[in-house]
Amino acid sequence: MPKKSDSRAANGGDSPSQLIDARIAELGDWRGETLARVRELIKQADPGVVEEWKWRVPVWSHEGIVCTGEAYKKAVKLTFAKGASLEDPSGLFNSSLGGNTRRAIDIHEGEEIDTEALKALIRAAVDLNTA
Repeated sequence: MPKKSDSRAANGGDSPSQLIDARIAELGDWRGETLARVRELIKQADPGVVEEWKWRVPVWSHEGIVCTGEAYKKAVKLTFAKGASLEDPSGLFNSSLGGNTRRAIDIHEGEEIDTEALKALIRAAVDLNTA
């Protein structure tokens, strides 16, 4: 976990959680709602998750990066740092499938999130980090 002074110094004093709140508010549309919902599910799946702000995007970590949450014009992308090593029985991964390490889930406007499958994937990523 980064030192508080490191993360605060890099972003002018706001905590990572405050920066994520601001990003959600800044989006102000379905992408903000989706990012907020995904954030809630991540916290439900792993109450010990740590919110960070790196590369100008939200990052959720637990003894290593679990996933990042990026908002693009047509999708909210959850990128799992070690996604290629995770079982995905529900087939949530639909992006960045060619790499040897990462995998991502692109969520488009109007798409439903399979909440139980996403929480299971989050828990699997945490388990991989803590193994």
